[in-house]
Amino acid sequence: MNRHPGGEAHTRQMLALAGIAPPCRILDLGAGDGETVRLLRSMGFDAFGIDLEPGEGVARGDIRRTPYPDESFDALITQCTFCITGDSDGAFRESRRLLKTGGRLLFSDVSFGGEAAVRAAGEAAGLKVLAIRDLTDLWREYYIESIWRGTAHQVPRGCVKKTCSYWLMVFEREAEDGSVR
Repeated sequence: MNRHPGGEAHTRQMLALAGIAPPCRILDLGAGDGETVRLLRSMGFDAFGIDLEPGEGVARGDIRRTPYPDESFDALITQCTFCITGDSDGAFRESRRLLKTGGRLLFSDVSFGGEAAVRAAGEAAGLKVLAIRDLTDLWREYYIESIWRGTAHQVPRGCVKKTCSYWLMVFEREAEDGSVR
């Protein structure tokens, strides 16, 4: 698993930080070739994935407009995905729609406005921040290694030294009245 910084260890760290465990129903937003979905299933999760260019066992679809009904999932995981949608606010809104009340969004991604921008986007969608980790150094190492191996994707537009950072955040879906459960 090396399609995002930290690979499998990072995914496991996200799960631990979020405090979720099998057999919860979880959707990987931007699942790509399905590596994380397979890992989650091997751990006992009821896992699904969606991606514009899906691999085996992953559904085709846009994470900003998924085919799943409201409140379908106990948790969502997204790694290096929202920043490339062109509409991260829409991805946050769709995440809230998909989560059951009290459900968790496990998020790690590049940010061009720092921690405050990610926090604000999640909160604007009705998600409460539970945990934050600055993983900018990990992302830089990952990207430099990707360049060295010749597997690097294009640097996200606007990603310059002073404004580009990488964040792991856990959000929780609140009820309309602000309560969790």
